[in-house]
Amino acid sequence: MAEDLRDALIAEAAALGFADIGIARPHIGPAGVRLGDWVSAGHHGDMAWMADRMAWRADPAALWPAARSVIMLAESYAPEHDPLDSLMHRDTAAISVYAKQRDYHDVVKKRLKRLGRWLIDRASAGGATAEIKVFVDTAPVMEKPLGAEAGLGWQGKHTNLVSRRLGSWFFLGAIFTTIDLAPDETESDRCGACRRCLDVCPTAAFPAPYRLDARRCISYLTIEMKGPIPREMRAAIGNRIYGCDDCLAVCPWNKFARDGAEAYAARPETDDPPLADLAALDDAGFRERFRGSPIKRIGRARFVRNVLIAMGNSGEAGFVDRVAALTRDTDPLVRGAAIWALARLAGPDRIAEHAREDADPAVAEEWRHALGQA
Repeated sequence: MAEDLRDALIAEAAALGFADIGIARPHIGPAGVRLGDWVSAGHHGDMAWMADRMAWRADPAALWPAARSVIMLAESYAPEHDPLDSLMHRDTAAISVYAKQRDYHDVVKKRLKRLGRWLIDRASAGGATAEIKVFVDTAPVMEKPLGAEAGLGWQGKHTNLVSRRLGSWFFLGAIFTTIDLAPDETESDRCGACRRCLDVCPTAAFPAPYRLDARRCISYLTIEMKGPIPREMRAAIGNRIYGCDDCLAVCPWNKFARDGAEAYAARPETDDPPLADLAALDDAGFRERFRGSPIKRIGRARFVRNVLIAMGNSGEAGFVDRVAALTRDTDPLVRGAAIWALARLAGPDRIAEHAREDADPAVAEEWRHALGQA
């Protein structure tokens, strides 16, 4: 009976459009210890939520003791074009592939709930009682180690999950259930001597293979970091304004990537948009433009901060007037980034023309650096 249910579950997941499925016990083995070491080293940066409820992250069984199995689902979002091509056009914005689309949390969770309801109904028809809990990157669940335990792939040297069937471009969702299902065999590490993902990183965010220092990661700097981006990191960001795909894009296993679902097609407003257009957004315009997008969650100030860093890296003198206007923005995060960008694009006379006192210490420091007084 249990084996029949397992086979039917796999078939139903495929019918719903999931690219792969695997089953694991609710544990992540040595990954829990590595998590503790990672946090102790401070590599999580300002992401305090990674340290919070770490007992649950390190032990899925502690999150829900009644769970007997974890069903891990993969959803492909492989891009049609090489995302590294976007880095060549410095007057436009490079946005991480996953954020060019609808918010994956909504898309994946709907499918997970449909599969979960099917599982409950199927188990009930067989005289069994089933409970489920559904998670998509919004709870203290370590999806990547669980995906590895479920045989979906292995955690590569860039710490992301790599699949022989899907490459690196896929989302993960989890269904915890009280049903006892036979687990899949784990996948062996097939990175070999390859280190493309490590060598391509523009900010040297990998102190060693299989270790990521988030404080140096462009995805962390442009999405998770709430304050000013450290000055020594800004030039390496290039025109990346939301996330970074470099380590994923160069993985040779992507030759097996499946086409992404239609739900993840790039939207016009996120497909390499002009930086000048993005810099002109006020709060209302930002919210309207990125409604239904994961970009919306960082807010207008962080977003325009990132845009200004990209403008400062562009070498485009035509951006000077727009950048100079933003040195008087109401938000200090925006003002500080605008001052840095102005210093990169304009000569000393133009910088001095716009300089003024600022009550915010971080902004005042940016003016000192821009004027060569630091």
